[in-house]
Amino acid sequence: MDHQASEDLVISSDKSLLDVELIHTVLASAYWCTGIPREVVERAIRGSLCFGVYKGGAQIGFARVITDEATFAYLADVFIVEAERRKGYGKALIAHVAEALGRLGLRRTLLATADAHGLYRQFGFTPLEKPDRFMEINVNDIYRQGRAGTS
Repeated sequence: MDHQASEDLVISSDKSLLDVELIHTVLASAYWCTGIPREVVERAIRGSLCFGVYKGGAQIGFARVITDEATFAYLADVFIVEAERRKGYGKALIAHVAEALGRLGLRRTLLATADAHGLYRQFGFTPLEKPDRFMEINVNDIYRQGRAGTS
């Protein structure tokens, strides 16, 4: 599913267009998955609904959604490359993702962010209503420990 967000910006869920090298490079230095192995990124892409952001044919952004496409989704690995930030491209990406997920009629969509609350709030995301009902297993620095489950 392609979307012409502006004259020079295209958002597409066609995985064959993804620049996996760019995605891995950005994610390997991101605060939420520092050191992630390329094979793990490739596996994550295979098992997810992915959105690439393209300007002039070059990929400048990405978002990944883990979902059963019926009741639940988790939005992850969202980025716009540094040189293209603060131009509205992230907002266009999240608008497109939110529209795509809205068509699925999901009961719950989650995400985690350290610094983009204002962006996601514009699309209906709120703090957990009942955080005491949520639990997690969080293996900090899993990629630095060499326990990423690569095969």
